[in-house]
Parts: sequence; structure tokens; C-alpha cells
Amino acid sequence: MRLMNHRVIFCTCALLMLAACSVGPDFKLPDVLMPSRWKNGGAANVSDLPVPGEWWRLFSSAELNRLVDQALAENQELRGALARVETARALVGVQQAEWFPQLAMKNALNYEHLSLTSFGANLPAGVPLPNLERRRFQNLFEFGWELDFWGRVRRGVEGAKASQVAAAETLAAQRLSLAAEVARLYFLAHSIEKQAAVVNETIGWRQEALKLQESRFKGGLANEMDVSRAKTELELARNDLAALDRQRGNAENALAVICGQLPSTFHLARNAALPAPPRVPGGMPSTLLQRRPDIRAAEQKMREANAQIGVSKASFFPAFKIGGTGGLESIGAANFYDARSKTLTIGPSMTLPIFQGGKLRANLKASKARYEETLAAYRQSILTALKEVEDSMLDTRGYSRQSAALKDAIAAAQETARLAQLRYEKGLASYFEVVDANRTVLNAKLLTAQVEGQRLIATVAMLKALGGGWK
Repeated sequence: MRLMNHRVIFCTCALLMLAACSVGPDFKLPDVLMPSRWKNGGAANVSDLPVPGEWWRLFSSAELNRLVDQALAENQELRGALARVETARALVGVQQAEWFPQLAMKNALNYEHLSLTSFGANLPAGVPLPNLERRRFQNLFEFGWELDFWGRVRRGVEGAKASQVAAAETLAAQRLSLAAEVARLYFLAHSIEKQAAVVNETIGWRQEALKLQESRFKGGLANEMDVSRAKTELELARNDLAALDRQRGNAENALAVICGQLPSTFHLARNAALPAPPRVPGGMPSTLLQRRPDIRAAEQKMREANAQIGVSKASFFPAFKIGGTGGLESIGAANFYDARSKTLTIGPSMTLPIFQGGKLRANLKASKARYEETLAAYRQSILTALKEVEDSMLDTRGYSRQSAALKDAIAAAQETARLAQLRYEKGLASYFEVVDANRTVLNAKLLTAQVEGQRLIATVAMLKALGGGWK
């Protein structure tokens, strides 16, 4: 008969599990209006091919490839993000454990002293009092199993899995940002080097100009003001070179930290030629939803918040559990291991919340508000992504036009400087015109070096904005 009762209990549990349902809304990706084409795509250097995973190799720079690989392997912030992924994966296991029966062992030895007043008052008159001091020995197995009838555990596991995927997508986003920052600093440092080369060339020319003016002054062919102007221009060029050296050093130190290296021992190769900006595989705007890891992470956070609504709703319903204890229990140690010390308690239980002071409703309201927050963040991430792509396309087109204009400007400025020098030598112009014309040549060359670097950096930004090819 006892065996039959046990069978009834477990059959009832099985039926409850089969009939279980999950309360709360099932996740549905919201509709988002996406443009059919890029506004600036036609003018930018963009193709419709997919972005390669290791997109930085499009620049054909062995040193850049090495630095990115080093950063991806040694960067400490990236290692922290990887640890967060492992944490989220472990927490999925924590949630999944609630599906299974929980079994624990309890060993206890308690000393009890019964109240003479309360215990003696319950005994009939004339009955002697038992020993009020005693020791209770227990060696029990405790068993508990929650039947996930309303899907509370299921929704919890669903949310934990979404959190794990979100952590993985956040890691991918950090990898993308890290590679882009390495490329940005790399091109910035070499662009500064190119500017420094222009200034060094100018310093050499201005040193010769100063010697010439000093010689002319001694010969009575130039005045003291011409010598002073030549010296001023030379020192200004040296000031520009010192500023550029400082900027390059800062970029190199930042690159060392990103690559997980000590700034004091890290050195970036000098005099590297800047590559031409590659043709970027852009794709269609709708592909951003799959390619941008930050958008995918925002989607998973929305899934997690949606699952939490189900967990909150399940708390309104009865909780069904099977629990029990079994083992040995006795007063005193003498008969502890006898068959008479066996004890067993097992059976189903139900807990129904009746009054919680509004706690459950407030918790459900908070879960719904949290979902609305993640929905807004998801939509904002898409808008931000579209803006970043359009901005980077606009930048690459603008820098391309600037580069072409500066090329013509340098040619015109050099011709102006040549004519100013001729006029000065013939006595038709002051030395100030020569200085001004050569300063214009210097500025045009410096701008050209800056624009070449910024054009490459804008291409990096476009590759990052397009998702970088991470899967």
C-alpha cells in the first residue's frame, strides 16, 4: 500500500511536468525601419561584398597585422570581457540546476533542555517528569524538487542563456573596437611621422636660409630684420617638430597599453609608408542587424528582460514542490543505528502567495519597465550604427576631396614660393614675401600628411561601423 502511494505521488508529478506551461510573453524581435541604401554610399569607396573577419588585413601592412594580433592576445580589458563570458556561461548552469531534484545531507547533534514549567503543565497529575536534558542525534538526507509548472525555471534559464550570448556579443564588440583603436593609433603615429619629416625638411631649408641672410647682412645686402625673420621661422619650425615628437610619443604609449605591453619597452617602427585606403566591402544597411555585435548584444539583453517578465508572472501562481527527509534520528546515542531510529517524510506541497503588500505586482511592473528600457536601447543602437556608417562614409569622401585639393594647392604654393624668391633676389620684394610663401608651402604639406592619416582613420571607422566582419 505504501509503495502504491509513492507511485501515485510520482505519477502526479510527471503529469504536472508534462502539462507545464511558461507564463509571460514569448520573445519577438521588434520591427525596425531600415533604409534601403546608404545616403553617402555612392560617393564613398564602398562595395557590396561582405566584410572579412580580419578586416585590418585589407591595408596590407605586416606591422599593423602583428600589432592587432598582439592586442587581441594580450589586452587586459579584453581578458576581463572574456572572463565575463565565462561567468555568464557558469550562471546558465546555476539556473539549469533548478530543473533537477536537490539532495543534501544533514548531520546534527543538538543539546536540548526542556522547560519544566511548560512541559510539566501538560502532564497528568502524578505522572513523573522525564529527563529534561537530552541529546538529539540526526543523520538525514533532505530532498527537494520544484515542479516548474508555470515555467519560472524555464524563463530563468532562457534569461541566463540570453545573458551569456549578450556577454559573448559584447566581447566581440570589444574585439572590434580594440582592433579599430590599434589601427587608428597606428595610422595616427605614422601620419605624425610624415608631418615631422616635412618639418625636418623645412628646418634644413630654413637653416640654410638663415646662414644666407646672415651672410647677406654682413655683406650689406640684407637688413637686420631679414635675419631676425629667418631666425624666427627656424625656431617656429623647431617648435612644431617638438610638438609632433610629443604627439607621436603619446600615440606610441597608448598603443603599447592597448597591446598589453610596457610603454618603456615598446617601440613602433619608424618611417613606415602609409598605405592607400582600400575599397571597403559595405553591404546593405539591413545587414547591420546581423553584423554589428553591439546590436546583437542589445537584442540579447532584450531577450533576457523579456524572460524576466515570465519569471515575475510565475510568482503569482502556486509553487508545487516535492520534498522530504529520510535517515536516522534518536534521543541519545545508544540506539542511533537501530532500525527503530529510521525516519522518513516525503510528499508534495503547494505554496500560494495571498498577500505580499504589492510586492509581486511591483516586481512585474519593474520587469516590464526594464524590457521597455532594453527595447529603447536596442533601437538606439541601430540609429547610432546607421549614423556612424553615414558619418564615416561622409568623412572618407570629404578627405578624398581634400587630398585632391591639397595636391593642387602644394603645386601652386611651391610656384608662388619660387616666384617670391626670384622677386626678392631682384630686389622687387621684401624677404617677408619669401617667408610667407614658404610658410604656405609648409602648411599645405602638413595638411596633406594630416589628411592622408585622417583618411585612413576614417576608413578604419567605416569598417568598424559596418561591423568589422566578426561572427
